[in-house]
Amino acid sequence: MTVSKKSISVILPNFNGKDLLEEFIPSIIEALHFSNLEYEFIVIDDHSTDNSVAYLQQQFPFINIIENKNNKGFSYSCNKGIEKATKDLVFLVNSDVKLSINYFENQLNYFDTNDTFGVMGQIKNYQSLQTEDYARFPRFKGVKLKATKFYYSTKLTDAVFTTYLSGANALICTQKLKLLKGFDEIYSPFYFEDFDLGLRAWKMGWKLFYEHQSICFHKVSASTIKIDKSNLVKKTYYRNSFILHAIHLKGFRKLAWYSQLVTTTLLWHLIKGEFWILKSLFDFIKHKKQIQKSIVQISKLQHEFNSTIEVDTILTIFKNSLQNKSIKWV
Repeated sequence: MTVSKKSISVILPNFNGKDLLEEFIPSIIEALHFSNLEYEFIVIDDHSTDNSVAYLQQQFPFINIIENKNNKGFSYSCNKGIEKATKDLVFLVNSDVKLSINYFENQLNYFDTNDTFGVMGQIKNYQSLQTEDYARFPRFKGVKLKATKFYYSTKLTDAVFTTYLSGANALICTQKLKLLKGFDEIYSPFYFEDFDLGLRAWKMGWKLFYEHQSICFHKVSASTIKIDKSNLVKKTYYRNSFILHAIHLKGFRKLAWYSQLVTTTLLWHLIKGEFWILKSLFDFIKHKKQIQKSIVQISKLQHEFNSTIEVDTILTIFKNSLQNKSIKWV
């Protein structure tokens, strides 16, 4: 197949990651040059205090730097970059990710078809070289929607779907990403925004792929090491899990999920003395109007694209896609 060259807008959110930028930006530039790609490079600095901006201005003067006046989190920062993107594809990449030099070589051909939303590569641990992230297969575990089952195809020519694209290394059609208005900032400061974006894309009838031959390396926890080690992470994780289900489930599944939330889920955490779950629940309730707004936005866009795809349909698409493929479950 003849691969048409695409131009790329690299979008990298940064918060106090000067050392990471110094270590990993060169690998991104090398991969872009290796594939002879036209590109622009946008860094959104989330109110860093470690001289990140000064370092970038000195070492990479061609990089377009957007500075947040306050610390706004991952979704907001990425969206500011997406707004400024002018190239065919957006490449979302974290500051703690190193690309293999041929990273883009096996990804560009996916965009030769009009229904491709995006593609991600294989993520390996920077230190151990063990794979952390493959394609993600969606399923229900009880009433909860999960995408924690990893898989890939041993036949490299197989096209493999993934539920969502990791925010650490996602190559996405700029036009489609802008139609979805990027990440839903309801999930700020972190967790589940990439899962939500993937579900919204699938609901429009667009496809998300995993390319096993594209490899990047993740320096584990480097980008979150400065986060307060209180229960903030747990509170945010559960609140955003609640929000995701409230936005994307419908009918009986949604009723069953709500029933379990206010009984089994809440009770189990309280029995274990994890009273922070109440904060997650109260924060979730406070987002009621925003949740409804997100639901309405999805419905309007589905109507525009004449799509009736819901979560159960997505699961069926994935199950059918496994036929005649050499699948390896991880």
